[in-house]
Amino acid sequence: MKKYTLILFTLFFTQRLFSQTLLLPDAISMALKNNLDIEVLRNNVQIADINNHISIAGGRPVVTASITDNEQITNVNQKLNTGVEIKRDGAAANQFSSNVTGSMLLYNGYRVVATKKRLEQIELQSLQYVNAQVQNTIAAVMTKYYDIVRQQAYTRTIDQSIDVAQKRLDIVKAQQSVGLANNADLFQSQIDLNTLYQTKQSQQLIIEQAKTDLVLLMNVRPDTMINVRDTIIVNRGIVMEDILKNLNRNAELMAAEYQIRIAEQVIKETSALRYPTLRANAGYNYNRNQQAAGQLLLNQSSGPFLGLSLGIPIYNGGIFKRQEQIATINAKNAGLQKSILLRNFSNAAVRTYQAYSMSLQQLDEQKKTLDLAKQLLNLVLQRFQLRQATIVEVRQAQQSFENAGYTFTNLSFASKAAEIELLRLVNELK
Repeated sequence: MKKYTLILFTLFFTQRLFSQTLLLPDAISMALKNNLDIEVLRNNVQIADINNHISIAGGRPVVTASITDNEQITNVNQKLNTGVEIKRDGAAANQFSSNVTGSMLLYNGYRVVATKKRLEQIELQSLQYVNAQVQNTIAAVMTKYYDIVRQQAYTRTIDQSIDVAQKRLDIVKAQQSVGLANNADLFQSQIDLNTLYQTKQSQQLIIEQAKTDLVLLMNVRPDTMINVRDTIIVNRGIVMEDILKNLNRNAELMAAEYQIRIAEQVIKETSALRYPTLRANAGYNYNRNQQAAGQLLLNQSSGPFLGLSLGIPIYNGGIFKRQEQIATINAKNAGLQKSILLRNFSNAAVRTYQAYSMSLQQLDEQKKTLDLAKQLLNLVLQRFQLRQATIVEVRQAQQSFENAGYTFTNLSFASKAAEIELLRLVNELK
């Protein structure tokens, strides 16, 4: 009962938490905590950590024990050189043997050393895969979060346009009451206002769906209500030379570098197969052979042993040589894969920075355009009230204001999205 009470309290608390204003750090923290892909990669890190041990590489002694006990019935027929003849059917016999053997690898062309280094590189590589997924998750959450902010900014622009449309309708009604306006202006004003209300409803659906996408990234209940109140503030201090210089921090590039090192160790492991293998062996043997009939009724031996075993590969059809050639080609491919990644990331960084820089330049000009559009709309609305402007001029000024607002919001989001991508490329999203 206490368990279910705790679950209900947790769900209630979570619902209350997200019904309040959701801050970006909280959204990122929740997404990182609940991300299943990150959890899988963390499990892979744990597996790599377990595998990164000298025993997995084959550098620890191996101790084995074996026991064999056979009971059998034999027919004995023996003739000795003394003239004695032994003949018996169904005689019982027992053969018992046991041993404990320890084997220690002394030399195998340093294959154990190469294998241990490869396991270390695999563990480090798995950590970079986690870092890459963390960066991708943060970038996805930030982009979706600011997309919600963008969509809400659209709504605010629509609300301002609705206010203007309502004022225009009120002016037309006032003018019609004194015979200075016709029904055509009244109907058109009402239609424009209704259209804006419908546009706002459609925009609200877009916002709710964007919030659902963010909830999915956070991996919480899909019906969780969230409230986002924020503005888009762009970091203007990013320099392209710094981005290109720090691309080597990219987690995927670092994982590719570790893949090169892994491939190099595989070459050494494969090359070591062509070297002799020297082992030290020690143990203890116990053997007993007991028979109910025959010349030898009991034969028992026991004692320790110590020795060396040397295995020398002489010829196996060139298999080891071919395996080494394949490992060398795989190492070259790993280097090429890293070069391809670096090329693609460099190209993406340049293209993203170009978009970032151009968006910032346009953003400053668009802010001026938006201010002018507001002033023009207010001026035309005043002139319309004084019957110095037509309803068509008001609609044109209103449309110019909406377009300017949408463009300014889009440029702000584009600049922020480019900023997020640039920081993701250099592994600097926090």
